[in-house]
Amino acid sequence: MAAGDQHAASEVMRGLARHLNYLNEDKSARKRALEAIRRETIEKGLSSAVLQEVFSALLKPLLRCFADPMERCRETAIAITTDFIRCVPKPEESLPYLMPCLAQRLGEKEIREPAEELRLSAMEMLTLTLEVCGKRLAPYLTEMINILQRTIVDPFPEVKRESCKCTINFAQCVPEHFHMQAESLVKPLMQTISHQHSRVRVSVIEATGAVIQHSNGNNLDDVLSHLAQRLFDDSPQVRKAVTAVVGDWLLHLRDRYSYFHKLIPLLLSSINDDEIPEIRLLAVELWKRVGAQWEEENEDEIKDKMDFLFTPPPFYPTGVERPGLGCRELVVRNLGRLVPAITHDITDWLVPTRVRTAQLLYILLLHSEVHSVQHLPTLLATCYRACTDAERTVVTHCLAAAKLLGTFVPAEVFLKLLLDHVTSPHISSHPWAPLMVLAAVLEGCPKPLLRPHLEQIAGTLVDVCQEYQQVIYLDQLLLCTDVLLRQCESDCGSVSLQLLQVLVAVQSLSTEPLTSNKALESVQLLCKVQGLDSATELYRQHMGQLLDWMSASVSNWSSYSPQRLQLHIIVTQSGAVIGEFVSQLMPLLRCSLQPDKDPEMRMSIFTMLAKLLLNAANSLDSQGHFRAESEEFLGDVLLPNLVWRAGHTAAAVRTSALSCLLALLHGGAIAPGQLTCLAEKLSPLLLTALDENLKTGRLFACRSMATILKLVGSSLHPEALNKIYPELLKRLDDSSEEVRGVALQALGMWLSSLSKEYKPEFHVAHLQALFQQLLLHLDDPDTSMQNQVLGETKGSCVHPALLKREVEAVRERMRSPAYCDQLLQHISSLAAETAAEGPQ
Repeated sequence: MAAGDQHAASEVMRGLARHLNYLNEDKSARKRALEAIRRETIEKGLSSAVLQEVFSALLKPLLRCFADPMERCRETAIAITTDFIRCVPKPEESLPYLMPCLAQRLGEKEIREPAEELRLSAMEMLTLTLEVCGKRLAPYLTEMINILQRTIVDPFPEVKRESCKCTINFAQCVPEHFHMQAESLVKPLMQTISHQHSRVRVSVIEATGAVIQHSNGNNLDDVLSHLAQRLFDDSPQVRKAVTAVVGDWLLHLRDRYSYFHKLIPLLLSSINDDEIPEIRLLAVELWKRVGAQWEEENEDEIKDKMDFLFTPPPFYPTGVERPGLGCRELVVRNLGRLVPAITHDITDWLVPTRVRTAQLLYILLLHSEVHSVQHLPTLLATCYRACTDAERTVVTHCLAAAKLLGTFVPAEVFLKLLLDHVTSPHISSHPWAPLMVLAAVLEGCPKPLLRPHLEQIAGTLVDVCQEYQQVIYLDQLLLCTDVLLRQCESDCGSVSLQLLQVLVAVQSLSTEPLTSNKALESVQLLCKVQGLDSATELYRQHMGQLLDWMSASVSNWSSYSPQRLQLHIIVTQSGAVIGEFVSQLMPLLRCSLQPDKDPEMRMSIFTMLAKLLLNAANSLDSQGHFRAESEEFLGDVLLPNLVWRAGHTAAAVRTSALSCLLALLHGGAIAPGQLTCLAEKLSPLLLTALDENLKTGRLFACRSMATILKLVGSSLHPEALNKIYPELLKRLDDSSEEVRGVALQALGMWLSSLSKEYKPEFHVAHLQALFQQLLLHLDDPDTSMQNQVLGETKGSCVHPALLKREVEAVRERMRSPAYCDQLLQHISSLAAETAAEGPQ
């Protein structure tokens, strides 16, 4: 130091002596003294050499003021000391006194500085000291660590941030010493990493990056879970900080190769940041640098691959940039450790974690390409679980990952596992999950690679299409079918039958109109890819095989069998085509409708047949083939089901059989001659049915009898006719007005059926009984019934003399003789007409 500077310093200190003495007086004097010291030193513009000498003399008194009871004094002392450190040429000379003092004020278990603003000022001074002293702080490692341990968890957020800044600087200044005690900062940093202020969280993350970077690496596992949670932070700056720190570790961490499998997922997760493009771009850039660096470091090992793997695989997903070789190799080499973590996190209780995990799965599969085949069973099981997630976003990303499996994994490999899982749905607690994954994998599989396996896939779908009735299961069956049709188009002609079987099964099992409509749309798509004009053509192409499919199991059908519903779909949707295959359909009907079969199943089939027979010309009898079989159908199928058996269920079956009989008679699918041959067997059963407990059964029986009389009544033997009318007369007293009316119509048909073979004079007793019952209802309380009786009686011209006598005999007993008078007048007019025709 020059003599002049030394003299000037002595003069300054002589002038400060009085002020230094005042530092031991009361608080006002101490305050004024400190302010005077500042004016006489820092604010006077002294040379740096003089300031250095003065600072050395003033340091101890100033440091004692750090513990002054008066906050203003402490503040001024810290400010003066900070200014001296900033201005003097050798601030390191103050370290032996400054660092113990700061450690005492800030680094004790109980921080002695109560004012948070002064703690911040002290930390700023420490940061400044670190900047100007640098490596000279190495001997004070313990003091620094003690201070940082306390201030990182300081209640004041700004102190936390300044401490993190100081931590980063200290780690970079003395890395050769810092690593020895770096791990002691991990715990306070992790205690602060979830602080409510986002700026504090950012500072903590950056400090954590520096601490781990300059430590021995043993504490990386302690911070990874905390950093992973920050990837879901609401603040973009926090997520960006995590991305930058993890990328820096992947690039510069000394033992990074040991931690690739833990760090890669964190960086790749940032590539899927849904909100901030800046974070995605940063993650992509860092990831590319990591891959390029790994390529350089392992150039000899991957030299062959670098020569041959620049061109992407032949069916690489369109619109997707292929990752670099180094990035792909990093993922492939760590995939065995990454997949178990993915499997675990995909079922995490937090939705954001599951979403990020599903997104990460997609990126990993994009990098691993064909190498994912080594982990295929685990990956498929993971996809099954993810597909059952209630969060739709998880399912979407999972299916996108499954699509990549279809793109990169050979079809014969993934089909061997997937189809086994589809046919053995216990592999998942949700049997539809393998189907959902199968649809996604098939969608990703290129058409040329999928074509050779069409029959195997379609055959599997047929095997399982009747397993479950869940809507979601049926929807996934439809989705698999649609994917095949869209992917392979005209090639699906080879499996058209199997796909149609699946679509028929889905329609038969579905209870949701939306699913049924989707199935019908798929049927139209199946027609389109084969160039067929309509579903009718499609059914004509496969009807024989479909009926064989039905016949294979018909002996085991019950009310729970889906086949009965499938038969309904086939015969109703095929329209007139079914009429071309009547000979194949009849054995199936005969077997399924035997009286010993399930009653509910028979009722269902009879109802279906009734609808078809009402429009027989456009369905069963479109080719005239059913008429040839109708006599056998009536005798072998319908009649056995009309035989009376006890019980309500048996009555319901008879009613459904009667509806089918009525449809057969009305639809014109049976000729009168065929009906005449069976009248002897049919008539007793119908007469018995007229007395059914069920109103519908009685109604169908009356209508059937009326139709039979209309069609073949004139061909019946008089004795057969005489057995019919008594049962019909009983129904005139039925509890149902509708049954009474139909029975009366049937009696009218009976009267109209009397041919020349029916000699009235030989059957007077029968006619008399008939007329007496009819006339009894001519006085019915119901006016409509009276009018109908009058009309039916007028329509008869059988034995008018007998009818006249019977009318005259009851006329006086009627409540109103008007109807009798009308009937007598009608008989008289008939007699006059007959007399007038006689002479001619």
